[in-house]
Amino acid sequence: MQVDQPLPLLGGLSPALFMKRHWHKKPLLIRQAIPGLQPLLERGQLVDLAAREEVQSRLVLQQAHSAKQPWRLRHGPFTRRSLPPWKQPGWTLLVQSVDLHDARIHALREQFRFVPDARLDDIMISYASDGGGVGPHFDSYDVFLLQAQGRRRWRIGRQKDLTLQEGMPLKILADFQPDQEFVLEAGDMLYLPPRYAHDGVALGECMTYSIGFRAPDQVELAQALLQGLAEQTADAMAPQRYRDPGQRAATCPAQIPAELHAFAQAALAKALRDPQGLARTLGEFLSEPSPSVWFAPEGGGADLQRGVRLDQRTRMLYDARHIFINGESFQASGRDAQLVRQLADHQVLDAGQCARLSPGAAQLLGQWLDSGWLQPLTEPGAAHRVKKA
Repeated sequence: MQVDQPLPLLGGLSPALFMKRHWHKKPLLIRQAIPGLQPLLERGQLVDLAAREEVQSRLVLQQAHSAKQPWRLRHGPFTRRSLPPWKQPGWTLLVQSVDLHDARIHALREQFRFVPDARLDDIMISYASDGGGVGPHFDSYDVFLLQAQGRRRWRIGRQKDLTLQEGMPLKILADFQPDQEFVLEAGDMLYLPPRYAHDGVALGECMTYSIGFRAPDQVELAQALLQGLAEQTADAMAPQRYRDPGQRAATCPAQIPAELHAFAQAALAKALRDPQGLARTLGEFLSEPSPSVWFAPEGGGADLQRGVRLDQRTRMLYDARHIFINGESFQASGRDAQLVRQLADHQVLDAGQCARLSPGAAQLLGQWLDSGWLQPLTEPGAAHRVKKA
């Protein structure tokens, strides 16, 4: 992607200028970000996804008749009969990670890769009947709200009071104070930085695509890294027990010996001594697929002769020394590293590029192909596409 070239998707801003001016800073309304956009999934296809066990879905119902409980939340899977009638106002169906299950939505996601893949979370599709919404709230991450069908009114505000209503099944702001209002038509898009309060209400039947970007919590990240480092240490470090042949008779038996403190500190320092240990653990954590993701093995019948592409569920990243794919790490250097990084960046290696891999790298990619992490490239340009912005 040419990050210095203007993009209609970003209202004529280049990705570089958008990231400098707006990312994590202030909202941006983009009229006709994707001109003439039609829903990439029909309503019935979205409902079919919501009926699957491995797909996370939620149903939000507004209950105007109930002052004590105006909102109701249910979790899927949902059959068509378990959903309200289409013409019943005030309900919303939310389906997560549609980009992992539909090639057209995955292709749409590719247009947002001016943000690092390590930050990308998923594309959620929200179908709403007239008046449907999920109430005024804020998200802890950046999000693009792309209107795919119908119209939705958005009210937004840079709100300081983020107190939530008590006793609600949804995280709804107690005192929402919007300062801007927009009506989005099909093809329009609104970008919101983290913690920017917003409330979207459907004006008739509508469908909205939410392209969300994850931001790991520092505590969550520290826990994952420490756990990963502990596992690596268990594999790499020779066991060594604490010894204290010079220990004197204790006059204060409950006091922890200073030598034991020093032993513990040395054990931790030894675990952190590998300069690449943290890099490996971070990459494995960031490339770990969602627990609901599963891959269909190819059964060993596929090869690299036609080229390969990443399966749409695969997460693949890299750093200066490693390749990370679906929670696993591999060291890479030289031409093999260049080719495999190209696979991560462009999600495709053609037959000629595959032929340039060393035997060891070709064998590794063959294993990924057999595992379903890669798919055979049927023909050049065969991937599903949406209309480019």
